[in-house]
Amino acid sequence: MYHDPEPRRGMFGAVFVIVVVALMGYLSFAALQGEHGLLSLFRIEAQETRLAGELAALQAERARISNKAERLSTERLDLDLLDEQARKVLGLGRPDEIIIP
Repeated sequence: MYHDPEPRRGMFGAVFVIVVVALMGYLSFAALQGEHGLLSLFRIEAQETRLAGELAALQAERARISNKAERLSTERLDLDLLDEQARKVLGLGRPDEIIIP
């Protein structure tokens, strides 16, 4: 009796195709959804943009506070600023002033 090897080759080809398709599906999923995938990249870029905006706002606030601190320093005293701060802290005002808290 002669045994035909063709069914074995056909089965191997089908298994090979299934493995290749599964591997391609997994790699495509990992490229999109994985830890280092495209969606993760977009999320990190959005976070970077948000943090850059926060940094710019904090730098502007720091510059404003630094300027105010410099104007209150003993080397360069701004009498108007000192008067404003003293009135604010003490809650005092002149009779002709309207104080808005």
